[in-house]
Amino acid sequence: MRVLLVGAGGVGTAITRIAARRPFFDLMVVADYDPARAEAAVAALGPDASRFRAARVDAGDEAAVARMLAEHRCDVLVNATDPRFVMPLFRAARTADATYLDMAMSLSRAHAERPYEECGVKLGDEQFALAADWEKAGALALVGMGVEPGLSDVFARYAADELFDEIEEIGVRDGANLTVDGYDFAPSFSIWTTIEECLNPPVVYEAGRGWFTTAPFSEPEVFDFPEGIGPVECVNVEHEEVLLVPRWVDARRVTFKYGLGREFIETLKTLHLLGLDRTDPVTVPGPDGKVAVSPRDVVAACLPDPATLGERMHGKTCAGTWVHGSKDGRPREVYLYHVVDNQWSMAEYGCQAVVWQTAVNPVVALELLATGAWSGSGVLGPEAFPARPFLDLLTAYGSPWGLREH
Repeated sequence: MRVLLVGAGGVGTAITRIAARRPFFDLMVVADYDPARAEAAVAALGPDASRFRAARVDAGDEAAVARMLAEHRCDVLVNATDPRFVMPLFRAARTADATYLDMAMSLSRAHAERPYEECGVKLGDEQFALAADWEKAGALALVGMGVEPGLSDVFARYAADELFDEIEEIGVRDGANLTVDGYDFAPSFSIWTTIEECLNPPVVYEAGRGWFTTAPFSEPEVFDFPEGIGPVECVNVEHEEVLLVPRWVDARRVTFKYGLGREFIETLKTLHLLGLDRTDPVTVPGPDGKVAVSPRDVVAACLPDPATLGERMHGKTCAGTWVHGSKDGRPREVYLYHVVDNQWSMAEYGCQAVVWQTAVNPVVALELLATGAWSGSGVLGPEAFPARPFLDLLTAYGSPWGLREH
């Protein structure tokens, strides 16, 4: 297998460090708009860098990405950029006849008149609109294959296949007790993506009704997370699992709730109130005249790079899928989860917990594709594949998952 990895930020760098320990691929080209980031990611691998090359590419330049895939004879494109670049990279992979894998799907657009009741353009709609082209070509786009979405979807498939006869609700629940020394507000993941998913109208799925939206931060609940994290208030957030799970798993209701915390929610609301969550450029004075800049990009530039926070970060992060329904005629309720301790991920890989937890899952998926344990064509989510091979291999990577009966 020959891989083009686009994006050498925190998650992309973690992907290289995890993949370097596995023998399933022959080459990984690490490409970024900033060549210094790509070079640093490869150089950090030391003696393990022989199967890696650094390169420069603009993720928004579809033709350039397709040329790079062809030049390096890559079988797979892994998208480790932010969701703005999903569609050009998705199309470039199809042009070059390469398998495509991402961790976040094409962007949504709220309904013009009823944003908190009806869906407009949903996450992934642009990709699924092209599914027939991929299937006709016998090509695979594996979408939403990070941790959430990704591992959470694998848990949903595992629950449906092995734990339940009927499922009432599948609810992804994400929480952490992470703190960062020296910062009052320091998101552990891309603030650009965090703003996008937290301030957009959340989507809920119900059988018979389909997909619909609610107000941001709606339906608060306290969820007790395992391994010492404890109770965290969770709220509805827009997320791909709600759009993916019902396509392959039969459940009466699907939700996603994120443990943000009251202070984090108030900060996001303030950014929205001031218009600082906007992506459309505004014009501001510059030393050489007026400059167009996106307010959201300014916010991101003012905050610390999440990939650099590992040494200051303490605690654990938990991604998981809560499922309730019935088995053999009796009620059942479980929480399938994956916890990463920041102290462990920093000591073992030099990566903070959130980016490492995101990165390990696409690497596991790549290995399953390389060995043929996973195969398919079209635009498919993680639920479209058998769950057991993935969960077994994740454990073999030294990062076991857990199951808690409620």
